[in-house]
Amino acid sequence: MVDLTRDAHGRTRARLLDLVPGRSGQAYKTWLTERGDAFRAGVQIATLDPFRGYKNAIDDQLEDARAVLDAFHVVKLATGVVDEVRRRVQQDIHGHRGRRDDPLYRIRNILRAGEEHLTDRQRARLDTAWTADERHVEVELAWRCAQQVRSAYHQDSPAAGRKIAEKILQSFTSCPIPEVARLGRTLKQWRTEYLGYFDTNGASNGGTEAVNGLIELHRRVARGFRNRDNYRLRMLLIGGGLDPSPHTHR
Repeated sequence: MVDLTRDAHGRTRARLLDLVPGRSGQAYKTWLTERGDAFRAGVQIATLDPFRGYKNAIDDQLEDARAVLDAFHVVKLATGVVDEVRRRVQQDIHGHRGRRDDPLYRIRNILRAGEEHLTDRQRARLDTAWTADERHVEVELAWRCAQQVRSAYHQDSPAAGRKIAEKILQSFTSCPIPEVARLGRTLKQWRTEYLGYFDTNGASNGGTEAVNGLIELHRRVARGFRNRDNYRLRMLLIGGGLDPSPHTHR
């Protein structure tokens, strides 16, 4: 659990609050319960990935907090849809998984990139793949849908991003491509949390991922911990959860 409170300049100073065993909604709920009423009342925004267990814990213990679906995980879902469609179309056309000379397989990495980062050569490779077979149109459409999801998070204002997000919620569920329609239904189920990003000035789990990176680094440096309590204390120390006095040598 990470504190993502922003400072006066709007910058997030991520600070590790605690680690507990398990990745279940119950583990999260128990931790929140143990924090007490005062702590829970002070939480205004709770960011999360699209896991229903975490959402249930937030609804149960943080009734007044705004739950926000993390942007990275939303884009990851959309990118995953493109991969699924590409593999399905590949299999339908050739009867096998992608091979080196197959047009769709050759652009698999380009399909995971943001459109604004593509070079002229990469754009030309995409065009070549689209025109290689008319059945590739499903992959092209899925890719454009994923780019639309991504673009909602790169607008000049939250209002502009929210407008694109609302259009996605309205249109994806009726898409003839089943994988895109499924994504639309998923986002519709998370509608309030999905739109929460644009109502909270971009609240995200970025700080949580940064702290997790620190934890992974120090776990490798320490070559593992046999005592869970010692592991927890060390991670709290490097993650900002403890503030020992500089004069303390224990």
